[in-house]
Amino acid sequence: MSVQLVSMPQKEDKPDASKKAKPIMMQEKKTKKKQAKKKASKAEKSIAKAADNVLIEVKDLKVHFPIRQKKLFRTEVQTVRAVDGVSFDIRRGETVGLVGESGSGKTTVGRAILRAIDPTGGDVIFHGKKRDIDVGELAGEDLRKFRKKMGMVFSEGSHSLASMGADILRAFRPRMSLVFQDPYSSLNPRMTVRDIIAEPLVASGLMRDRDEIDRRVRKIAKRCKLNLEHLRRFPHAFSGGQRQRICIARALVTKPDFVVCDESVSALDVSIQAEIVNLLKDLQEEMNVAFLFIAHDLSVVAQISQRVAVMYVGKFVEYAPTEALFFKPRHPYTQALLSAIPTIDPDEAFDPIKLEGEIPNPLAAPSGCRFHTRCPYASPICSREEPVWQEVAQEHFVACHRVHELDFSRDKTLKTKEKDNAE
Repeated sequence: MSVQLVSMPQKEDKPDASKKAKPIMMQEKKTKKKQAKKKASKAEKSIAKAADNVLIEVKDLKVHFPIRQKKLFRTEVQTVRAVDGVSFDIRRGETVGLVGESGSGKTTVGRAILRAIDPTGGDVIFHGKKRDIDVGELAGEDLRKFRKKMGMVFSEGSHSLASMGADILRAFRPRMSLVFQDPYSSLNPRMTVRDIIAEPLVASGLMRDRDEIDRRVRKIAKRCKLNLEHLRRFPHAFSGGQRQRICIARALVTKPDFVVCDESVSALDVSIQAEIVNLLKDLQEEMNVAFLFIAHDLSVVAQISQRVAVMYVGKFVEYAPTEALFFKPRHPYTQALLSAIPTIDPDEAFDPIKLEGEIPNPLAAPSGCRFHTRCPYASPICSREEPVWQEVAQEHFVACHRVHELDFSRDKTLKTKEKDNAE
């Protein structure tokens, strides 16, 4: 009897799942690290690009007005701290909105940047494109040659406006301009529109030839949507919107890099306001000019501005990109201002936050946080210590002790409303 030996099939070694999972997890970690590095490098590049693109840099700007006795020696009695330590920057081709109640110091900030008012402290730096030039050492014939070439030279380097002398400042004026609030009183009734627009060119000495001046005036008038026949007329023949167009043409005729618009649409009707705002946006795209847009109407500021600063009694309380400030405000004062914007939604109740009391007198500003006398969320520390100006998100700066406790996000408000309606 023969016995056959049957070979039993050997068990195959199954691959260990944990061994396979380890290299996969390592690969995932590496890819995540690479993605994080890419994001960080992109953020660093964007920050560096934004820093290189800065046109106006304001550092700890202070404007104080002394009150003196009406006597022989004129001794200083008190000091009005209109602007008390403001720092921000404005980039090329950008519009920065500046909002706040009347008396908060908005116009003073704009005038101090333009050196229409001499700042008490701090610095205002105008950054050029290529290299730094020490204009303070120029004098005599060198200064006269420099002033003739100022259109070319002042596009380069960084210049401190706060410490600039009178002669240098006069030569620098064409690089900055101002659009006034009242289009009626800011135009000379004895001058034609042509002479009004040409006045900055003549006063600064940029142009001497009359034909060249006429060509520049006609060009900027056309850009501002003014007819050529208007140039022969006087200001009384125009409406408020047309007069404001003349003011804008006068401000832009020297091809400035920076313009302060001080309540430039507040005296106009709503439809004309929209026209002027659209005109400013179009001119900004064409000429790459930067605007500091001072206003009370937050809806207009939201339409034209890329970043917005909120001011209260001489200090900034919040400074952020427009979308972040309007939908995720971090300061109680900003929340109160936004709540006062009327809404067109019939289902949404208009319930503005009523702040008790009035804005404090800058002669005797409150200790600690200047908003604590009217703030519904004030705590004992708010009256003792001044809040730190801190960055709570990318390019979002706030001065508030309870910034990490309070959340005024409008998205969160909508969610809570939806929950209440569902219940």
